[in-house]
Amino acid sequence: MKYATRINSFKQSPYYKDQNLSTINVINLISQIDGITDIELNFPQAFEGSTIPKIKDAVKNAGLKVSGVALRYEHIFENGEFTNPDEKIRQKAIQMTKDAVDVCRQLGGSVTTIWTANDGFDYPFQINYNDAWDKTVDALKRVTTAYPDNKISFEYKPYEPRTFSLIEGISSTLLLEDEVGAKNLGVTLDFCHMLMKRENPAYSLALAARKHRLLGFHLNDGQGNTDDGLMLGTVHLLETLEFIYYAKKYHYDEVNYFDTFPIRENPIKECQQNVEMYKRLSNFIDDLGLDEIDSLINSQDGLSVQRKLLLNLLNNHDMSHN
Repeated sequence: MKYATRINSFKQSPYYKDQNLSTINVINLISQIDGITDIELNFPQAFEGSTIPKIKDAVKNAGLKVSGVALRYEHIFENGEFTNPDEKIRQKAIQMTKDAVDVCRQLGGSVTTIWTANDGFDYPFQINYNDAWDKTVDALKRVTTAYPDNKISFEYKPYEPRTFSLIEGISSTLLLEDEVGAKNLGVTLDFCHMLMKRENPAYSLALAARKHRLLGFHLNDGQGNTDDGLMLGTVHLLETLEFIYYAKKYHYDEVNYFDTFPIRENPIKECQQNVEMYKRLSNFIDDLGLDEIDSLINSQDGLSVQRKLLLNLLNNHDMSHN
């Protein structure tokens, strides 16, 4: 099992506010967390003040691997990345995406994740929907065609910072990717984003797996209205358990990336809690058995689900699994 965590959880933490942490400093801190195997780097922010060779050496010396690179587009893209009305800025977004894939390759990463924060709208009549869709398809075709041997994943979010995102849910994401038609294009499922969309996360996972598009997880929890980034399983425990069950069912083998925001918590301890929670829920599923859970699901009996899963989970105190 591969686990990674968020660099900005450390860089932005009050626990380290006086230390002005570099990416290499954060890599060394993350290496202290038991169970963390990988690191995911935001592009281009994580590379400011450092070089690819230095980061590569730091990751190796820390005993970690790079799982992938995630796009974080700069402020010039506030009117859109792939749908920006200024064609020069739009082309810059496409080139920046290609650059991120190239950096991911150099670092030995598996997946480049695209989140277009600003492709969307705030008002009626603000964009031409079909034109914006066509521009997004075109951009993804260019990127995936340029790097056909590299996994590229699209992370959707229903809103924030825009009032409406153009690609806002699992259905529109899968429709988009069918139109792009690239075999190396997939989906990154962010637990909070799915809650914000009022999706059941496990159902979204099953749909992505059905289309053979499952490439990434951003694991966290929240109340469902905003991108809270709370610790795994702290609000939606059974939904998290179901999500992990379907990850096992569909043989997900990419990294489990903890995208949480420890504002008041010690980031190392907070991440350790995420690892331990995932392992405990995963072990519970293994102990019960996929076949037993399949049988429970096929009964379509909500009462049996509560008794067999929730009550047994609450009575399960075995923390001996690793």
